[in-house]
Amino acid sequence: MTLEPAPTVPPLTVQVIGAVVRPGVYVFPVNSRVQDAVTAAGGMLAEANPNLINLAAKLEDGQQLDIPFVGGAAPTSTGPFVVLPTPGTGTANKANLVNINTATAEELDTLPGIGPATAQKIIDYRDQNGPFNQIEDIMNVPGIGPSTFDLVKDLITVY
Repeated sequence: MTLEPAPTVPPLTVQVIGAVVRPGVYVFPVNSRVQDAVTAAGGMLAEANPNLINLAAKLEDGQQLDIPFVGGAAPTSTGPFVVLPTPGTGTANKANLVNINTATAEELDTLPGIGPATAQKIIDYRDQNGPFNQIEDIMNVPGIGPSTFDLVKDLITVY
């Protein structure tokens, strides 16, 4: 009798937009809930209308989760939506956060002030020291100081 390993269940990738602190694309384990996505996105803004969403609903892979603002309509579309980094230095934007714990050199290169050499330094630092615990930890990478951090702080995440 041969035992086969249990199939690996891929994680859920969800885009969170609307009235949250850090809109972006986040990865969650299977069976995660809308509340998990809101928390990963930094929580709701004061202008959010939580009465129009079900925080207990299960997330789906490829889902776009739109947290409504007060006075806004209930979200109507939660279908698949994919956001990929735009190639080229300095083209990342707030709706397209770069996870510095998993990003490739090409993805890191989309950040302003981060070229190919610095992108490789980030990867090398991550490989030697483990994942970043908070975005400020990127300043531990040689060549990244407060001025570079100021350029990227709103464009990166460590979810």
